Amino acid sequence: MKKKIVIKLSGRVFGMDNVKMLKDYASFLVKISKFCQPIVIAGGGNIARHYISYARSSGADESTLDELGIEISRLNAKLLIYALKNKAYSHPPTTLQEVKHAVDDGLIVVAGGLHPGQSTNGTAALIAEKINAEQFLNATDVDGVYDMDPNKFKKAKKFTRIELKNLKNMLVNEDSVAGGYDLMDIVALKIIERSKIKTRILKADPKIIEKAIKGINVGTEIVLPSK
Repeated sequence: MKKKIVIKLSGRVFGMDNVKMLKDYASFLVKISKFCQPIVIAGGGNIARHYISYARSSGADESTLDELGIEISRLNAKLLIYALKNKAYSHPPTTLQEVKHAVDDGLIVVAGGLHPGQSTNGTAALIAEKINAEQFLNATDVDGVYDMDPNKFKKAKKFTRIELKNLKNMLVNEDSVAGGYDLMDIVALKIIERSKIKTRILKADPKIIEKAIKGINVGTEIVLPSK
């Protein structure tokens, strides 16, 4: 049986100007599906943030904005499914049970968000837990966890490994409004902790993701508590 790898894919991959990138990811997923089963969770990205911003300015509440973000992430998932053709499960699953059923079919599975109040990072962690995934790879816009924002501070130091409790402390003050989640969120970390899910945060780049699947130390590994 192939090992199951959950990959949370940055919404940036689904931007309007990234058609080639989407095709490259489809080719990459077909390639790695020969030795593992990829389960991909699509982020909403700038498109979701754009819609959420407009709806918020019109007075929509946060749970409604979450639902809007989920819809966009599922549309992004569909774009990747279309690029994968018959190699992928036919549509984005909308419940954990459907995800499990889709995974049991043995195809590449691409999902978006599932529940309001939960980032796609939290969704990816839940899916990894539900299907007993070998590994959860959170592929983001940055190449790992830093002690400060590397986009703002040149002296930012990257961690090759970080203890889960330390990452949790770093994220306590992060924005939890719809469209505001980025690197990881507390819900995801709690799921990773309780089910001891092997997790790594890394750059959304097919070559780097493949290295992680093959056990090469890239990005930042989240170190789980021993007990």
